[in-house]
Amino acid sequence: FLDIRNINTNNNSLKLLCIMLSSTSSRAIRSSLSKLSAKSLYGSSATSRSLFFGANPRIRPFSAATEENVIKSPIQEAKDLCAIRNSLPVTFADISRALVAIKTGIKRTTCEKSFFLSELIGANIYLKTEFRQFTGSFKERGARNALLHGLREQGDAFKETGAIAASAGNHALAMAYHGQQLGVPITVVMPTVAPLAKVDKCRKFGARIIIHGAHIGEAKEYAETLVESDGLTYINGYDDPPIVAGAGTMGIEIVDDVPWVDAVVVPIGGAGLIAGVSCAIKTLKPDAKVYGVEPKFCASFTAALAAGKPVPVDVTPTLADGLAVPVVGPHAFEVARHYVDETVLCTEKEISLAVLRLIENEKMVVEGGGASGLAALLPGGALDRPELKGKNIVVPLCGGNIDTTTLGRVIDRGLAADDRLCNFTATVSDRPGGIALLTDLLYRENASIKDIYHERAWLHTNVDQVQVKCVVELQGKEHAKRLRKALKKAGYPLSWATLEEDHE
Repeated sequence: FLDIRNINTNNNSLKLLCIMLSSTSSRAIRSSLSKLSAKSLYGSSATSRSLFFGANPRIRPFSAATEENVIKSPIQEAKDLCAIRNSLPVTFADISRALVAIKTGIKRTTCEKSFFLSELIGANIYLKTEFRQFTGSFKERGARNALLHGLREQGDAFKETGAIAASAGNHALAMAYHGQQLGVPITVVMPTVAPLAKVDKCRKFGARIIIHGAHIGEAKEYAETLVESDGLTYINGYDDPPIVAGAGTMGIEIVDDVPWVDAVVVPIGGAGLIAGVSCAIKTLKPDAKVYGVEPKFCASFTAALAAGKPVPVDVTPTLADGLAVPVVGPHAFEVARHYVDETVLCTEKEISLAVLRLIENEKMVVEGGGASGLAALLPGGALDRPELKGKNIVVPLCGGNIDTTTLGRVIDRGLAADDRLCNFTATVSDRPGGIALLTDLLYRENASIKDIYHERAWLHTNVDQVQVKCVVELQGKEHAKRLRKALKKAGYPLSWATLEEDHE
């Protein structure tokens, strides 16, 4: 029992009291707290101390010199802040209960330091390997918690009627698997663009699969019609409070594994993950920063922050397909906006490089959305900042369900972005030995030819010349510069293709 009459601001008693206040409804604690005055808490010698609890220092510093100008005492302001936090759709207490509920049904993933990425980024990078959950993503946390919540609320009737979800991938897999484990029948509506491999896996878990709609929005609309007709319970994969609370359990594990954490960088899709994780991190480690990262081609959370509410945005196909949610969840947004410090964007080039770096340096296969947090931290990314150098940064790798064909394209784009795969067109003589001279130069410059194409018909400047299109494997940017210089020095008219930048 904490004796609140003897709080010493030089230790962690005050912080513990605030955490207790935010996660309990004990009238005794609240009543005793209300009796404390700012003077008894800080003493007459206090100069400029502030009570800080949460994402931003919303409570004004208390100063003895300006005590007469302070309308509310720090204790009262702390109580007001706690009341706001407790009124949110998801609280730290919900996340704590979720952790206890799901711990026997999910994997406790590791959170270990990466030597190579830490050296590359200039900070201590810890990777939370959520892609190693049984179905390949963090979605298992929320899915299991939501199904357990349904069982508590509805009892055996939930096992008779079941639940329904609309998803093209990770949420569908998590629901199907944990539904089978808990004996709850699951119906999943998947759009026509859903990968066949994921559809087949859901069927193997015993889920009822309905293919409907050109995209996830149409699939969701159809799923909602079945709620009434079939008596099912609809579970939103990123906005239902039990889903957000389940996702937030990752934040508790992060602080437990890396108590010295300075920052956490979380990918944003529908905002369910960052809402839960930021709530947990900011409650247990208020001074830690929480950054959100979303793809430039679907910046729905950024748009919601600008508008003050969830708003639809245009979606362009992206390598981070798991994050392509046109409207963030209203419950998730309401929680996240109270805790997240900053949101940044990442490009397709940065995402492909992040996937490539994880494969080469960590031997980890992670999907584009799961690697987006790392993408922002890589050199040239939005979080490649001086203030983060040398800090302890945790990066959740949220999912690893990437199609083999997509993975091949992502690797090629990553190599191109890294100047290790280059494409150029050279004009050569159409006489015997013309191409041989070009390939000999490439040999001498240690360039490996991956693809070569001989084109005669579309060159009209000279009848005895042809264009040769080459794709070559190089060792990096400096090697590419040397090859380009050598080709120009040899007198070849050259068109050097660069990686197309993300369009506006």
